[in-house]
Amino acid sequence: MEKAQITADLKAAASQLEFVLTGVCPAVTAQGFHRFQQWLAQGFAGEMRYLPDRAAAYEHPNSILDGARSLLMLALPYRTSGPRPTQPGMGRISRYAWGPDDYHDVIHHKLKSLAASARSLIPGVQVRGITDTAPLLERDFARLAGLGWIGKNTMLIHREQGSWFFLAALLLDCELTYDDAFANDHCGTCTACLDACPTGAFPQPYVLDATRCISYLTIELRGDIPHDLRPKMQDWVFGCDVCQEVCPWNGKAPATDHPALSLIH
Repeated sequence: MEKAQITADLKAAASQLEFVLTGVCPAVTAQGFHRFQQWLAQGFAGEMRYLPDRAAAYEHPNSILDGARSLLMLALPYRTSGPRPTQPGMGRISRYAWGPDDYHDVIHHKLKSLAASARSLIPGVQVRGITDTAPLLERDFARLAGLGWIGKNTMLIHREQGSWFFLAALLLDCELTYDDAFANDHCGTCTACLDACPTGAFPQPYVLDATRCISYLTIELRGDIPHDLRPKMQDWVFGCDVCQEVCPWNGKAPATDHPALSLIH
């Protein structure tokens, strides 16, 4: 079968699994690897030791799948129905964690099905599906696969889907038909995300100081939250959505009714 047809069939299978964005790119050295190294050197990872401990592995997808040649980049939406108004004494949880199931489990189940499709289309292919736990700079490869641009809040943004989606990847040791990289940046002069961050976690556009990010403070930090940041955290108790809520590209992002990701009532 021609690789163009195989690529099209894989994308169709991904769409059937509810991935709303699909794109293919070559397995190459991550374009943002040096920026990632600089980010680590500045101490912006805080206590997330798993990042510097395996920093070298982020340079190339071969660290995840030996002989990797192609990546099928995928996006699964999680913008479900709006939150109920909070009352005094109630805290807010980031939208990605509203559902009854861990999103890792939801996506891994879909990736297993997609990997099975790949094996049926390409006998003998080596394939591995991952989502945010393996050493891959997902946003860099998603941009390379044409899924969108990396915004000033460091999120991957798509013109229609906004940024309310999880990223995942299917790595294969065969060559597929590659999409064009996303070349433009549609943030323009907008600084809504930077201005709205309650804790000032963006020292400059496109750079996140995780040690000041509410998501880091409520999930990753194992020690006490710094006193000067506590009053600025508002009512967030697990994660934070502020920089996404104010992004103009998220204003018309479509909603999903996926039961595993929807608000628990």
